[in-house]
Amino acid sequence: MFARARRRGVAAGVLWLSACTVGPDYSRPSAPVPAQYKEAGWKVGEPVDGIDRGAWWSIYKDPLLDDLEKQIDISNQNLKAAEAAFQQAEWIVAQARAGFYPTLDLNASAQRSRTGGGSSSSTGAGRSGFISSSFSTSASASWTPDLWGRIRRTVEGDVASAQASAGDLASARLSAQGTLASDYLQLRMADELKRLFDAAAGYYTESLRITRNQYQSGTADQSAVSQAEAQLKATQAQAIAVGVTRAQFEHAIAVLIGKPPAEFSIPPTEARIAVPVIPPEMPSALLERRPDIAASERQMAAANAQIGVAVAAFYPDITLSGDYGTSALTLNRLLGTSSRFWSFGSNLVQTVFDAGARSAQVDEARAVFDQDVANYRQTVLTAFQQVEDQLAAMRILAYTSVIVADQTALADAETAVNIRQSRLVASAALIQALGGGWDSAQLPSREHIEESAPLNFSPFPPPPRQSLTSAP
Repeated sequence: MFARARRRGVAAGVLWLSACTVGPDYSRPSAPVPAQYKEAGWKVGEPVDGIDRGAWWSIYKDPLLDDLEKQIDISNQNLKAAEAAFQQAEWIVAQARAGFYPTLDLNASAQRSRTGGGSSSSTGAGRSGFISSSFSTSASASWTPDLWGRIRRTVEGDVASAQASAGDLASARLSAQGTLASDYLQLRMADELKRLFDAAAGYYTESLRITRNQYQSGTADQSAVSQAEAQLKATQAQAIAVGVTRAQFEHAIAVLIGKPPAEFSIPPTEARIAVPVIPPEMPSALLERRPDIAASERQMAAANAQIGVAVAAFYPDITLSGDYGTSALTLNRLLGTSSRFWSFGSNLVQTVFDAGARSAQVDEARAVFDQDVANYRQTVLTAFQQVEDQLAAMRILAYTSVIVADQTALADAETAVNIRQSRLVASAALIQALGGGWDSAQLPSREHIEESAPLNFSPFPPPPRQSLTSAP
């Protein structure tokens, strides 16, 4: 009874020791969060980066953009790399958790050997030595109890790292979606500019024909012809440059969806994409769920756990081990009672001098944590900067577009198209900066899309009337 009580006491002591966890417990540091947006209303909230962002690009009401965005998850290679990194992080967690349990080995061996023996020098007859056989089976187990929480802190850090990897995956997906939307919108605006320049070139071609006729009739000089020719060539050059830019956006979109540019094309269209109406007061969840902020916060948690792992190195490691098996010279005796053997023991290791190596490792872990805290706060600041930048761009560009909407010259019409392009790109960047889309119930009761009617003016005046009938 005394021996049994002693064994229970030892077991209770081991369990008590295994409940100890050294190192600091994690508490999320504060970050600079404003009470409200400078450009729009705001409220403080908690990160909820795990919610579904949905097909936020559908706000542009473009079926081709919808189809392209759906291919991001299927074919984008950067996203596939991020998914593989996340899976790797999950398996690292599984490896760390295995440290809580003992290891068990099974062994079996059979051996036959001869000692001595040789040949006679007088007769050359063979002489046998001593031949022996041995057989054994055994099972061995070892376990290092997590007395000071080293394994628990390792698992804690690996879990946080895996969560950070999940945030990186979500960031990669959102970045690819936002980049594709931006490239596609700019490609469509290049289509509008190309139509504008082609129309201008047609007008300037007719104007050049009239000017040449006037020159031949003596009512215009050569400088007028040269000026008309230069105006036409400049417009044609602008159309060519827009075509080059459009091709580059098309190539970029091909790479984003995992296709070689030579095997991908987007046909031009005359459809105009309207600038979406962004709700003036975004729900706080749109920024709270930004995956880059969540990933940065999880990196802090992982770094904090590594401090505990480094502190645990100051404490001794105790390893429990045991063996059980059988050993015999013949197979028929291998399972006999007399062939059995067992052993049980423990091993304690304590480093007593390391010239400050462990202290340096603790200080290093604390420095890494401080670095991650600074990176987290900078990530939050950058997120607010991006949202404020795009809110300001949407507000200022919307005002500017009203000013240039009534202009009729080519340069002003081109400016109007460029400004609308900037507004579209800013809207996509704003949605990305806010962490994705939103539910339709959060939008105002009016239409999601600003109904932009086609321009009701022609940017080019009709060519002057003249009665000349001579050929150009």
